[in-house]
Amino acid sequence: MPVTLTDIRSAAHEIAGHVVRTPMRPSPSISALTGAEVWLKLENLQFTASFKDRGALYRLQALSELERGLGVIAISAGNHAQGVAYHAGRLGIPATIAMPRGTPFAKVARTESFGARVLQDGNELADLEALAAELVAREGLTLIHPYDDDRIIAGQGTVGLEILDAAPEIDTIVAPIGGGGLMAGIAVAAKALKPSIRLIGVEAAAYPSMSCAIAGSTAPPSKPTIAEGIAVKLPGKRTLPIIREHVEEILVLDEAELEYGVQELATVGKVVAEGAGAAPLAALLAYPEKFAGRKVALVISGGNIDATLLASTLMRSLVRHKRLVRLRVEVSDAPGGLASATRVIADAGANVLEVQHNRLFFDVPIKLTEIEFVLEVRDAAHCDRLLAALAGEGIHAQLLAAHAHSIPQL
Repeated sequence: MPVTLTDIRSAAHEIAGHVVRTPMRPSPSISALTGAEVWLKLENLQFTASFKDRGALYRLQALSELERGLGVIAISAGNHAQGVAYHAGRLGIPATIAMPRGTPFAKVARTESFGARVLQDGNELADLEALAAELVAREGLTLIHPYDDDRIIAGQGTVGLEILDAAPEIDTIVAPIGGGGLMAGIAVAAKALKPSIRLIGVEAAAYPSMSCAIAGSTAPPSKPTIAEGIAVKLPGKRTLPIIREHVEEILVLDEAELEYGVQELATVGKVVAEGAGAAPLAALLAYPEKFAGRKVALVISGGNIDATLLASTLMRSLVRHKRLVRLRVEVSDAPGGLASATRVIADAGANVLEVQHNRLFFDVPIKLTEIEFVLEVRDAAHCDRLLAALAGEGIHAQLLAAHAHSIPQL
């Protein structure tokens, strides 16, 4: 039978006190940025930093004594893994987690820290299904599916109950979609409580599985994505009809848009989230006209992002939005040539981060030299003023395209 509001309320009762009732906070800063009245449902503040705690616990609570003794297995890129591992360990249930080889180190290490046996194989979740089936058959383990399970859907649906309990005036909920467990659960709860509410899903263009399934088209070959939490090849058989019925639209975002969401959530919203967790904000930034003037809840689904990935994302976004720029400047190869350029740069209020001075490998006259600067500026307009100031002093400067090697290392 399909998941109902009664099922979700039962889940809320059963998991109460064992998972965090996460904050639902208005964000004036993000509201000002997007033109909508924005609230953040901070699921990154769960113990394992993801909403997955909810469904994992509710599913584990249904195991028989025999199943608890034999143990469970989960296939996960990280967040479901941690939810299952943490609550299984707390309940004394042996847990095995099958993870793709490319899973971020932080998620692997944290899963192991909860006492789970971690097996890494394959490049994607779908590659691990045969391994899980073998362990189910050989060791008698119970598979805890990350999304295609009624109790998982009901557990995730408690997010929807909490959103409308905290802010009944909300008229739009935006949530990420991978396999669809989170959005399906929210949809059942929210539509039952407030039929007029708008539900908007967000997918990565690298894995547009749910939107393609709804459209009846074949999903394109998958690609690497910052939003590995929603990098799912096949939507759930249980979640698909729920989302088809209740979700108004699924917005598909490219990697630059997802990276921008991570950056703005961290710098403007002061919230650290992984790519999937920041996807709802990325959708508002990419399509502000769809949300202008509305009361919008963004489900910040998780905060498990590697520090190195977060640092790279923030720096890449600065380059993309011309707050870090690379200039090639041509000056006289004589005493004072470099100083003349740096004086203009300083007077213009730009900050020098890197300098590369090479006389031999640039195609310039022998009495001239070219210098590459990596500079911190306020914005694109500030960069334009700097170029004009250099030209005014007779110094030829060229703005270079951004490349990975031009981004300073933290």
